Amino acid sequence: MTSTIKASRVATATSIAALALSMTLAALPGVAHAQAAAAMATQSSSEQGVTLKVTPKSVGLDNPRWEFAVVLDTHSSDLSDDLATTATLITADGREFKPVAWTGAAPGGHHREGVLEFAVPQPWPRAVELKLKRESETAARSFRWEF
Repeated sequence: MTSTIKASRVATATSIAALALSMTLAALPGVAHAQAAAAMATQSSSEQGVTLKVTPKSVGLDNPRWEFAVVLDTHSSDLSDDLATTATLITADGREFKPVAWTGAAPGGHHREGVLEFAVPQPWPRAVELKLKRESETAARSFRWEF
């Protein structure tokens, strides 16, 4: 057997082994969660003098609730939003979830932060979109993450 054929077979075997390892690791809940968490970066939206930042905190198979940290900042108006009633989590297949809890600053002021909690969507969605509707704005702010 020539060295070219041997090298080709070794490269093919290595590629197959790497693919098998990757698929095995992706099937493990902890690894899948870590991969999902890495893709779940903070997103920001600034409109009408108000900045919203949303960061997924605990989103994964092993969590009883999904948590999203929300920060609102402004220098021009009062932040009187009731995020527990105006937030909606939407899965890629169109299912909608309302928050089960808001833990954080009460309505009012120029800086607020807290955590929105949602029941974990079952079955696991391939993507989620968090919509935050503010009374003073015509359209909801949208934050989307893919798993």
